[in-house]
Amino acid sequence: MRAKAWMNEQILRLKNKFSKMINCIRSGDQLKVDEMMHSSDSLATRDYSASGFSSRTGEVEPKVDNANIEEAESSLRESGYLNYEEARALLGRLEYQKGNIEAALHVFEGIDIVAVISRIKASISTRYEQNRRQSQSDVVPTMSMHAISLLLEAIFLKAKSLQGLGRFVEAAKSCKLLLDTVESALPEGLPENFANDCKLQGTLTKAVELLPELWKSAGSPEESILSYRRALIYQWNLEMETRAKIEKEFAIFLLYSGCDASPPNLRLQMESSFVPRNNMEEAILLLMDLLGKYIHGLVVWDPSITEHLSFALSIVGEFGALANEVEQLPPGTIGRKEKYWTLALCYYGEGKSLVALNLLKNFLNNKDNVGCLLELLLASKLCGENLVCLDEGVTYILRVLSELDGRCIQMVSIANCLHGVLLSAISKSIASDSQKSLKQSEALKALQTAEQLMKQRDPFIVYHLCLEYAEQRKLDIALYYAKQLVILEAGSSVKSYILLARILSSQKRFGDAETVINAALEQTGKWEQGELLRTKAKLQIAQGQLKSSIETYTHLLAIIRVRTKSSGVGKMLSKDVSVRTSDRSLEIETWNDLANMYTSLSQWRDAEICLSKLQAINPYSASKWYSTGLLYESKGLPRDALQAYNKGLGIDPNHVPSMISTARLLQQLGGRQSFPVVRSLLTDALRLDRANPSAWYNLGLLYKADVGASVLEAAECFEAATLLEESAPVEPFR
Repeated sequence: MRAKAWMNEQILRLKNKFSKMINCIRSGDQLKVDEMMHSSDSLATRDYSASGFSSRTGEVEPKVDNANIEEAESSLRESGYLNYEEARALLGRLEYQKGNIEAALHVFEGIDIVAVISRIKASISTRYEQNRRQSQSDVVPTMSMHAISLLLEAIFLKAKSLQGLGRFVEAAKSCKLLLDTVESALPEGLPENFANDCKLQGTLTKAVELLPELWKSAGSPEESILSYRRALIYQWNLEMETRAKIEKEFAIFLLYSGCDASPPNLRLQMESSFVPRNNMEEAILLLMDLLGKYIHGLVVWDPSITEHLSFALSIVGEFGALANEVEQLPPGTIGRKEKYWTLALCYYGEGKSLVALNLLKNFLNNKDNVGCLLELLLASKLCGENLVCLDEGVTYILRVLSELDGRCIQMVSIANCLHGVLLSAISKSIASDSQKSLKQSEALKALQTAEQLMKQRDPFIVYHLCLEYAEQRKLDIALYYAKQLVILEAGSSVKSYILLARILSSQKRFGDAETVINAALEQTGKWEQGELLRTKAKLQIAQGQLKSSIETYTHLLAIIRVRTKSSGVGKMLSKDVSVRTSDRSLEIETWNDLANMYTSLSQWRDAEICLSKLQAINPYSASKWYSTGLLYESKGLPRDALQAYNKGLGIDPNHVPSMISTARLLQQLGGRQSFPVVRSLLTDALRLDRANPSAWYNLGLLYKADVGASVLEAAECFEAATLLEESAPVEPFR
């Protein structure tokens, strides 16, 4: 009772002081600073000290806060008095502004929150109903808007004080209580011009921004995500820049927090509207909305938006969507160089290598563009994938090496690697053995230089060096680098395992190769096992385990079928399209392998079933007609087989197996008159695949049968065929 009487006395003194303040302001006089500060300290600091705490000492007293005076004046004008809670709210604010966080918190904790909240809800609801109906109601609001603003600000400052003291969970609950109060009073959102004559709108805006940060600090990512969604879904009358800031922070949190958010449950969701299924989709929607706001001139440009959007869309494989967004940016938003670079990467990721290469060519052809090392490297890499542009790719790489002049060792290493890849590709199209050997030597030297310059081993460089050694049949050193590559990548790359298995198979270590594939299968997800299973089946065939290989092929086809069905549900992303294309190609190869195996076993009916499956998938497949020709040959129908091979060459003139089989049958059926055509087909086949032992063997037979040919030429062809057959992998290295 004595404490309450003392508090009432302090409130009375406070009213008198504020009355004197108001009179002084109106008359132009000035109240003594010391008198005012003594009054404000008397309630907050004394009460705080009496409870066993101490306020900060030894600080200079701050100047009179006119905002506090105006707030008190507004409340006194509207209600005629300043009640206990309002006095505490005002004094708590004064302590907070002075930096006495603990003292301010103690003052705020003296407010009866439960009673205040119920009155605030009732007052806000009543005022809103009056404004909406545009008529006077008999129900008079119990609190003025300035009092509501003062008390809600006290709850907000209490949350800030708790945050400053590291009590994040309590701070978040306090901040959430503030927002819950307003939202429950106005479930349809804040009306326009809501509380424009007081600080309430600013307090709500700060609370909306603060709550997700508090939950983050409290270690509750799920609550933080819910707070972000609440900030964006409910009508808080946020300014556009504030809303954009929240959207960006939310998107960043979704992308990098590592927390799997549950899909949003939208109350106002329209029928058939898109609801994001995971963090990535929700972040992309937010970032694209931000980009749209900028395009329409609603917010200022933030370069980080495209950076985060690039990351998100590249993760889900939507490179085309990213390219579309970049192309829609107004001129001058990003530099020309950055725009060309980003678009080239997007189209390359989308599988449109030629479009990407043409973009880079257009940019690099301008001599004013200097310092374009990354663009030159990408252009040379794309040229290496296009046989028509190999020489142009070498030109780009030499420009890179010239501009670098040894300055950035890492980039010099990558440039040498790409140089080696280009030279290796060029060597395959050279007819002269001496020139071919020279180019291969240059390619290997460039790759070795790249490997020597690496500060840390780069899997890309090691892979291509290993591949070049394998193709040049330097199998021991190729095996060494293949093992190093698997270790370097910690078994994360299917491609490395397959290369290691192929090198082992070229050494006729089929059992070891199958062991490697089995180890890879154990570490690989079901959907990524396709190429591994096909390689395993071929290794089993090489070991004569035909029944096991059929079971492996059956397992592979089952995986392809299930994944094809799953990717066909709902909207297909470009990543899904890429996966489906890869699965389609793998399925065709699998049916081909099965058809050829059944043909070799003279199980013609099974072979025909496999060919019918191929016909349904892709009737215009050269490999399908090649397998059909093998079946006809097995049945003793060489002319039908020859017709099938010709159909395959009509679809793909560079299909090497069809070229070799056509040459072989023509030599059997056509006699000496067909020798020129046979020779042409076999030399073309060797031009495309120099390491094909079957082509060398059939060319040796041709020279042996041709009276005008040298016996030495035939012997050289047979020798080459023997050497290549002894070191031939179950599948081509590349």
